Order: sequence, then C-alpha cells, then structure tokens
Amino acid sequence: MTDRTADIVTLDLERGSRCGFSEVVFGEGKDVATLVGIFQQLLAAGIPVLATRICADKAAALGDSFPASSFNPVAGTFRIPIAGREPVRQGNVTVVTAGTSDEGVAEEARETLDWMGCHVRTVHDVGVAGPHRLVERLEELQSADAIVVVAGMEGALPSVVGGYVDCPVVAVPTSIGYGANLGGIAALLSMLNSCAANVSVVNIDAGFKGGYVAGLIARRKDKDDQQKS
Repeated sequence: MTDRTADIVTLDLERGSRCGFSEVVFGEGKDVATLVGIFQQLLAAGIPVLATRICADKAAALGDSFPASSFNPVAGTFRIPIAGREPVRQGNVTVVTAGTSDEGVAEEARETLDWMGCHVRTVHDVGVAGPHRLVERLEELQSADAIVVVAGMEGALPSVVGGYVDCPVVAVPTSIGYGANLGGIAALLSMLNSCAANVSVVNIDAGFKGGYVAGLIARRKDKDDQQKS
C-alpha cells in the first residue's frame, strides 16, 4: 500500500465478522493509485474485492495490477477473487427491471448479489407499459426469497410486483426518465408511497444497496430454513 493510501484510507477489515460481509469499495472519486492500495490491503487480509462505480479507463489500469480481476462495464463493478475460495451459495434473489435503460443499475445489484454468494436470476424489461410481460414471468418471482425491482420513469413496477409475491421487495428508483422524472425523484416518491406492504425503498440508482439488502434477507431466510430442517 502506498504512503498516500495509508494517510487517507482507514479500512474496516473486521466488518465481515461483525456484519457478515466485508467492506465494499466505492470507486467514484478515488484515483487508480489509491484503489490499488486499497485492493492490496483487502487481498492481503484474505478479503475478495468488490468495487462499484469504476469507469472503463480505471478498470483497464487496475487490470494491469490485478490480472485475476473481472470488470463489468455495464454495472461499473470491478472484482478480484481470492484464489481457490468460492462463496457458499445461499438464498435466491430475482432482479427485475422495468426497462432496458435500467440495466446498469440492475447489473450493479446482480454483481453485488453474486459477490455475496446468492443464487441470482434476472427478469428484464417487464415494466407496467406492457403488464402481460410480468405475468408471464411470475413463476420466477414467486420462487424468490427476496426481489430487487429496478425502475425509473414513474416507478410503478415495485408496487405491482409486491402485489404478486409473499417475499420482501427492495425497490431501486433510477434516474431514467423525462424532465418531470426529476432525475429519479419522481420514481423515488412513487416507491415510497407504495400501497404494497412488502415494498421497501433504497436511494436513486443505488443498485449496490438494493442488492445488498436483498442478499442479507435471502441468505438469512436460507439459514433459518436449514436450521428448521
């Protein structure tokens, strides 16, 4: 780790033992040298790396230092595994998008869930403009332990999904939409005012947060089910 990184970064290396999962790196605003130092420290502690909001240029530079890494350009996520260690897969989460334009935020959620060791499936482009598309995919929703619904525009989809399932629905508003969408605020307010009792809401474009919350729910349910059996 560089001297500069040591001066400005204080990693929480014990977070995994307290909270179940280790610290995730928010890449926006950090230069490549700082990220390299952070990743080196995490890997030295045996912690697999997940970084969000990484642009393609940074990913290319980081890849030179970490050849085992993988970059998802749609999600903006950068991951480095620990060799020989695979997560134990627990819990089932379905990530749903209202439209194709929501894919980047949904992919951030999916990458987060995969890093957490959840079984993940995706259902894309089933927004309320064509509600028959959602009905055709209900089996994939109703078998989930938790669902992440990513939607912009008027943000109506989480309420509709919530009315079909018996599990928690984590709604993620996106900044996708025309002027009165107000950069996602309209979708956020719609989701916060949902009449579906099983819908909770995270911040605008917060795919990581939506995925993380759903992953905690799903893995805890899986653990409880195993203890009962």
